[in-house]
Amino acid sequence: MTVAGAEHPLGPDDLWFLNSTSGTTGLPKVVMHNQARWFAFHDLAHRVAGFTENDVFCSVLPAPFGFGLWTAHFSPAIAGAACVVCERFDPAVVLRAIERYRVTVLAAVSTQFVMMLNSAAIDEYDISSLRIMFTGGEMVPYERAKEFEDRTGAQVLQFYGSNETGALSCTTPDDPQSKRLRTAGKVIPEMHVRLLDAGTGEDITTIGTPGVPAGKGPTLCLGYWDDEAANDDLFTADGWMRMGDLATIDADGYLTVVGRTSDLIIRGGKNISAAQVEGEVASHPAIALCGAVAVPDATFGERVCVFVEMRSGREPITLDDLRAHLERRGTGKELWPERLVVLEALPRSSGGKVAKGELRAQAQSPDAA
Repeated sequence: MTVAGAEHPLGPDDLWFLNSTSGTTGLPKVVMHNQARWFAFHDLAHRVAGFTENDVFCSVLPAPFGFGLWTAHFSPAIAGAACVVCERFDPAVVLRAIERYRVTVLAAVSTQFVMMLNSAAIDEYDISSLRIMFTGGEMVPYERAKEFEDRTGAQVLQFYGSNETGALSCTTPDDPQSKRLRTAGKVIPEMHVRLLDAGTGEDITTIGTPGVPAGKGPTLCLGYWDDEAANDDLFTADGWMRMGDLATIDADGYLTVVGRTSDLIIRGGKNISAAQVEGEVASHPAIALCGAVAVPDATFGERVCVFVEMRSGREPITLDDLRAHLERRGTGKELWPERLVVLEALPRSSGGKVAKGELRAQAQSPDAA
């Protein structure tokens, strides 16, 4: 490939294009890509899912973001398969498209597939053609993912990573359901994943101890465009690319996301994972979506505040209702919300995920008390 006016051909490892992060937790950043990383990502996905030219993809992610790029552009094109895209995400529209085009491979973030499950339209269309749904990029709610499998017959698979890292781990059709839905899969050997202490940056060697995942391999991006400070945070001094999450890796090599480094609630000196709180709260049958954030507290420093969106037709619940549910469920009290805010709809980032930054801003309001 040669760029008009360029003095040399554009190679697979050269800067090829720029795209944006979704800005789920703050301002978006501009990511630099080469072509080689996307072919490497496709090779990994094909190894897991066995794509053929007979597959029909449907990617409901915004196309400019990493997840949308490989599921709407790269893998379908390289596999020679058709891809269905929608002008904008609407659960009923997507479900109708799956039936009409006999979609076999769906790609959606957790918020989107949960919204599809919550839609009355899921009972109106035949979506039995689905064989795989790719999701990820955040902690996947186990019970809703299991419900998706039970209702559709498709297997829920995920790659764990980011726009920047590509993939660090993945689940496969051969993994037992508990591993596929409760973990982010086994670390990918060629990505050489390490866990780093969030404070010191030293390697964590004790199994089960949470740390910041970092990788070095073929799916990494080239870094951020013209943002030295952000690149200093992204890369370690020896060139490994860091995630913004906290994760554990078990003795069998399965990685589990337990929270984000910026998404911890520190109550009385104890670190509470917002993602774990959300996983428990989302099990309530009346709740469609939720987001947990810290709210300032004079005594404990921070307390757990949860914003929820109710399922269609369900009455708002109270904090006592939610706590009673968690008690019946056997949830540890450290994960019980201390404040509850019911919204008509949770704010979304441009990437389709719950916009935690907006929730944190709302949590500062007296109305959150």
